[in-house]
Amino acid sequence: MDGRMMRSVRLKEEEAPGQDYTASCLCGSAPCILCGCCPSTRNSTVSRLLFTSFLFLGVLVSIIMLSPGVESQLYKLPWVCEDRAQQPVVLQGPLDCGSLLGFRAVYRMCFATAAFFFFFMLVMLCVRSSRDPRAAIQNGFWFFKFLILVGITVGAFYIPDGSFPKIWFYFGVVGSFLFILIQLILFIDFAHSWNQRWLCKAEECDSPAWYAGLFFFTLLFYLLSIAAVALMFIYYTEPGACHEGKVFISLNITFCVCVSIVAVLPKVQNAQPNSGLLQASVVTLYTMFVTWLALSNVPDQKCNPHLPTKNGTSQVDLENYSTMWWDAPSIVGLVIFILCTFFISLRSSDHRQVNSLMQTEECPVEAVPQQQVDISKGRAYDNEQDGVTYNYSFFHFCLVLASLHVMMTLTNWYSPGETRKMISTWTSVWVKICASWAGLLLYLWTLVAPLLLPNRDFS
Repeated sequence: MDGRMMRSVRLKEEEAPGQDYTASCLCGSAPCILCGCCPSTRNSTVSRLLFTSFLFLGVLVSIIMLSPGVESQLYKLPWVCEDRAQQPVVLQGPLDCGSLLGFRAVYRMCFATAAFFFFFMLVMLCVRSSRDPRAAIQNGFWFFKFLILVGITVGAFYIPDGSFPKIWFYFGVVGSFLFILIQLILFIDFAHSWNQRWLCKAEECDSPAWYAGLFFFTLLFYLLSIAAVALMFIYYTEPGACHEGKVFISLNITFCVCVSIVAVLPKVQNAQPNSGLLQASVVTLYTMFVTWLALSNVPDQKCNPHLPTKNGTSQVDLENYSTMWWDAPSIVGLVIFILCTFFISLRSSDHRQVNSLMQTEECPVEAVPQQQVDISKGRAYDNEQDGVTYNYSFFHFCLVLASLHVMMTLTNWYSPGETRKMISTWTSVWVKICASWAGLLLYLWTLVAPLLLPNRDFS
């Protein structure tokens, strides 16, 4: 009799998870997200991917609102828009059609995502492990998080224009500046890991093919950088004009040559054996990319082919031309943004210094009991009982910066003008150029820090 009772208890325990599966997906933790056919995955990884998917959802909505034809279609909806004479048709109140169109939609959508992640950044301060009750909020309640995001988004579209676009523009400038530096850190770390692993493969296999591969990609990146410099001089400068662009290009290529030389100095090589030209080539190519972004915002039609010419003249009235959202710099910048955001969500660095800077600390797989991995059966397992593998608040802070950066990218870093048009300004140019210089100084510091601070471990 006791044996039958024990078996019935076991059956109830096994059936309970299946019965509560739907509820746990709405209210519970990240394990419910994965299907049974998927491999077991860390809870921390699933949570980061889902938060990142919320960001990408906002990006998708912003792209749709900027798509050709959407604005004209919205103007045809009498229950949403005002007519061309600015007479309200049906809708009354602070929400007009202009708030749903163009850069206003992007500003409000990105404001919503930034506010969403900023809220979670404050809520998750000082969470040390999954035993903290707030960790359940970080790793669960996804349906309610989606409702919160939708609610903030709807509220954001009721923000009156006023001074909001101008103030939020400067928030975007600062946030995007910081995110550009984070992107460079990720690229440097990726190049270090790439170089180190291929060198280890070359030593293990005793094959020159790995060395040839490193040489090929290093040469390729430098050739692409040289080609970028030539194209920028051709398309973004003119004889006797565009002096600022010439100075920016010349300075940045000079600085890149200098850091490349420093990277192969004997003293630097002795202090950092893994340092080499591959990392310097990646930094050089990224610096040329940021320089290209800066030149694409120069508010001078002679020096910027992305600005349209008005009435067939050589000069353009910056207050009256139509904003061109989908040019090459914005598309390439959006692709790099997506890759870097995925990089933040999926991976911790192989280097302790980068993990310390990015507030991540990858837990060893052995720290998670194998029984827990087996029981998960295709669902995410909790790998943070002894300590979080990443700083929750800093992760959300990075997503706040990512929201601001994608806002500036989608609007080409244009500033709202007095005539309610988006215009290119020198502010965005100088911010990007300063970001490229700050990135070069940061990379230079990683090279010389072991020499200046010999008592610290930079391995």
